[in-house]
Amino acid sequence: MNLLKTLAAISSMTMLSRVTGLLRESLFARAFGASAYSDAFIVAFRIPNLLRRLFAEGAFAQAFVPIISEYKTQNGHDATKVLVDHVATTLVWATVLTSLVGIVLSPALIWLIADGLDKNAEAVWMTRLMFPYIACMSFVALAGGVLNTWRQFKIPAFTPVLLNVAFILASLFLVQLMNTPIYAMAIAVLVGGLLQVGLQIPALRKIGMLPRLALNPLTGLRDPGVRRMLRKMGPAVFAVSAAQISLMINTKIASSLATGSVSALSYADRLMEFPTAMLGVALGTILLPSLSKANAEADTVEYAALLDWGLRLTFLLALPAAVGMATLAEPLIATLFHYGKFNAANLAAARLPLMAYSAGLVGIILVKTLAPAFYARQDIKTPVRIAVAVLIATQLMNYLFVPRLQVAGLALSIGLGACLNALCLYIGLRRRRIYTPQAGWPGFLLRLLLAVTAMGVLCWYGQSLIDWPAMHAHAWLRAAALFAIIALAAALYFIVLLALGFRVSQFKRRAG
Repeated sequence: MNLLKTLAAISSMTMLSRVTGLLRESLFARAFGASAYSDAFIVAFRIPNLLRRLFAEGAFAQAFVPIISEYKTQNGHDATKVLVDHVATTLVWATVLTSLVGIVLSPALIWLIADGLDKNAEAVWMTRLMFPYIACMSFVALAGGVLNTWRQFKIPAFTPVLLNVAFILASLFLVQLMNTPIYAMAIAVLVGGLLQVGLQIPALRKIGMLPRLALNPLTGLRDPGVRRMLRKMGPAVFAVSAAQISLMINTKIASSLATGSVSALSYADRLMEFPTAMLGVALGTILLPSLSKANAEADTVEYAALLDWGLRLTFLLALPAAVGMATLAEPLIATLFHYGKFNAANLAAARLPLMAYSAGLVGIILVKTLAPAFYARQDIKTPVRIAVAVLIATQLMNYLFVPRLQVAGLALSIGLGACLNALCLYIGLRRRRIYTPQAGWPGFLLRLLLAVTAMGVLCWYGQSLIDWPAMHAHAWLRAAALFAIIALAAALYFIVLLALGFRVSQFKRRAG
């Protein structure tokens, strides 16, 4: 398997997901701006979305993929199918029960994470409607883990597009039919979850891994493989979710700031997810099964080489993305969101959080590259200890930054916390001699810095020539100007790299 080609394929699917995601956010901003209603929806969606990342994706994927890869390599198809059946039974029943409990406790949950909301009743209603989303996504996460192990990456990468499509249609049509228009977005979440489940079924059936769910929820717990996964998954919940827990705490803090602060933070977060998913999630998706296979075969040379390849690609692409986000924060937010009820004040409020997030983008993506090196070895404890320390450090930074920077201080704390997380993971890998950098890193980084500096100067100068908020009435002209700056900056970056000796062939790599 050509890893660079596979990364490009996954990134293209992820780009489609993120482009439709940005369109959905643009339509949402046009309809609701940064208001009390948008705050209520964002808070309501954040609760099931956090649980999805805790149980259905993050912790589950990191615990499940190494084990299923081991079964596939050592025990064969039939034993792997039994494991998938039992894991699916356990996971789906657990998330269904969690959804029922969440529906009952929604008022308490909303009060716990955002007691300063103006539209509390609306947030409770939407939370109750969206809680079953985590049961849908648990099945999607299991399917993604199985398909990725079988090197079928495209379906899992495309799946989020369906949720975005549901959002877009709801923003355009369903909002006009609702007495409380924001409720249309909660309905879209549930419909999008069901659509994503439906997409997985043919793909799983094709490889003979469509799970059979047992009516007895305890059936899966009798499987030793399931019990191993649950033991790994417990601490992994904290390891992969420290940033999400910080985000929940930040939501509570933001809800006590000026009205619209939760929305401003969310709009900035959505933009940051674009490069994070395009590179970080795509790299993690490829690296985890490949590293797990190398670990199962005790191939330490391949293990270290895969990790070095991932780190070089991270710096190659994450550094220019971070500089671009920081220098083009106002043009990006203006072009994507400055329409309808999203006014100039909302634009000013969201610009600084995006710039603050940019300071930590490289760290955020590095975590997604470095963490699989531990999970592939079924070492969960080390990331857990690091995550706990980073969570505490992030909240201490909030204490320092929020009084001075308001909502931008929250974004800066998360970004710097991710950088600290990445540094600690890297030190842990080096101390355990799991990873030794290959030759050429100092020259590699120096050339990157020269190229990204040239690109950053061009971005800063180009955006300073235009009054972006004033172009509100000329949406297409504003979008064309932004696209031109980005295209020129990207071209300059890669031209400088080519002049300094970079070649695409240096990043090609194959994995078995």
